[in-house]
Amino acid sequence: MSNHAILTAEAHRDLRIATTASAAFGDDVMCCLTVPVEFRQVQNEYPILFRLNPERTAYSAFALFGFENGENLFLEGDRWAARYRPLAMDIQPFLIGRHADDRGDKQVHIDLGSARVARSEGMRVFDDLGRPTPYLETIAEKLGELDAGYEAAEAFHATLMRFNLLEPLALDITLNTGSTYRFVGFHVINEDRLRALDADRLKELHDKDYLMPIYMALASLSNITKLVDRKNARTPNA
Repeated sequence: MSNHAILTAEAHRDLRIATTASAAFGDDVMCCLTVPVEFRQVQNEYPILFRLNPERTAYSAFALFGFENGENLFLEGDRWAARYRPLAMDIQPFLIGRHADDRGDKQVHIDLGSARVARSEGMRVFDDLGRPTPYLETIAEKLGELDAGYEAAEAFHATLMRFNLLEPLALDITLNTGSTYRFVGFHVINEDRLRALDADRLKELHDKDYLMPIYMALASLSNITKLVDRKNARTPNA
């Protein structure tokens, strides 16, 4: 169960954070939120897909790790088998918090209910004098990047929706056993619709610096085949 608290040296000086990958630490997820500011790094490893919210009013972007709930094909024991972990995974168990009145500086919070939080092993959060360790300073930078990226992503996704650039993805996966199933529930950018945009709309995308993350999302789709290969490698032959 989550237990969020403001991170302070007074209350949490002795805390340590386990940074290894593990299903026990919540890494056994099929996807996580990603933001356009990190699409360049994400597309080197993972497919970038989009999901419509239940109200069907807005999209969010996700880095795909597997094809079923609880399946992370990059999780190999205590190792994350990729060169980059999306920010939303990399900052856990920390998060950005705000004052109740939404005024003042944003705060670093910690989920004390996370299995990553320990007292005896892992990376220290504060040193003996109560100063942030280099590890915590790095986490704070990543939290700031993720928070800013999340706020900027809303307009990016709204533009994709306004230009009708997203279409549902239906992926038929064939396993080593010969069995097949259909992976649905996400959207991808339609390259033909992007190519057909008029000059004014392309200029708008360029002026807002949206073309690069669009191209990165398109390029990331080549990772779907690699992800299927990973799944087949874990599926016994018939």
